Amino acid sequence: MRRVELGEIAEVFGGYAFKSKDFNETSGVPVIKISNIQGGEVSEKTLKEYLPDSYLDDYENYQIRRGDILVALSGATTGKTGVYNLESKSLLNQRVGLVRAKNGHADQKYLSYYVSKITDDILNKAQGVAQPNISTKELAKFEIPLPSLSEQKAIVAKLDRAQRLIDIDREMLAKYDELIQSVFLEMFGDPVRNEKGWEVKKLGNVGTLARGKSKHRPRNDPSILGGEYPLIQTGDVANAGLFITEYSSTYNEAGLKQSKLWDNGTLCITIAANIAKVGILDFDACFPDSVVGFKSEKASSIFIYAWMGFLQNIIEEQAPVSAQKNINLRILNDLDIIFPPLSLQREYEQIVLKVDRERKEIENLNQKSEELFSSLVQGVFG
Repeated sequence: MRRVELGEIAEVFGGYAFKSKDFNETSGVPVIKISNIQGGEVSEKTLKEYLPDSYLDDYENYQIRRGDILVALSGATTGKTGVYNLESKSLLNQRVGLVRAKNGHADQKYLSYYVSKITDDILNKAQGVAQPNISTKELAKFEIPLPSLSEQKAIVAKLDRAQRLIDIDREMLAKYDELIQSVFLEMFGDPVRNEKGWEVKKLGNVGTLARGKSKHRPRNDPSILGGEYPLIQTGDVANAGLFITEYSSTYNEAGLKQSKLWDNGTLCITIAANIAKVGILDFDACFPDSVVGFKSEKASSIFIYAWMGFLQNIIEEQAPVSAQKNINLRILNDLDIIFPPLSLQREYEQIVLKVDRERKEIENLNQKSEELFSSLVQGVFG
């Protein structure tokens, strides 16, 4: 299969440096920035800034159309790509590149699969300066395998089927999250309004809250890392879901000595960076003082986890602002929590555990779907 430079078969250009004073947050023509590229697309929910309607004609060369491929050209997310999925047109801001197939040369969807595949390659090419940066001229020089248009469409159809498997799995996973919340509401009502009139207690009175420990400075000193004791960070909690099953760092014996090992089953609550995110340890682990551990014999950790999920946004909004938002033990201890009978909490816990087991099965299917998709993409684009 012959290979050609991307610029031979597609328009590749960058955005315009619109003046921020002309932006508004309510109406007009959307202006698309790097931050609007989320989850491989640009959708309605990401739109935040707009320009006057007249700009659409005045800057016609920077119009974005449905199906256009957008690429982050600078910053930490250089190489991030997304497809513009809106029917209405928008305008392309600086630092964002656009790729659009030239008529008769390539299938746009085929190009989108290719560009999403070279994300890491784009970032690698952009490295070597204070801030990663790549020009549209360099982007246009990437080589792409180019079969006939009919073969491109056949490849797209195959990749679309594999992508649909992934999408179905993700839709099902989202429904499991909704199910956990809906069961909570059905059993206990809205925890903020306490519409079922449950007894209310302070969180500090139904269990023990204590901050993690990490006394050594600097915290990333190699002399305390690389051992057998899992080290949980705020990001591990925020990205975990119900159970924290993964970790990216460990302590050795020296690291453990200046920290504390928390038991499997401890509820972890973040109090800095990611505010009031929660997850339950699936193994013994250490964590720093930006994470609080909660243990209780009076309450179900899974009930507390679900209850915190409803309050997370409220707690985050009320968090004091210093260098970064944070909360403390006093705030957590003083939180009012609805407190149904423990037997009812345990009943809810069993339902959630059953849902979580089913969720894990879907996650395994999703992993296989993603492996299949990656294999197909690798087979096409090398």
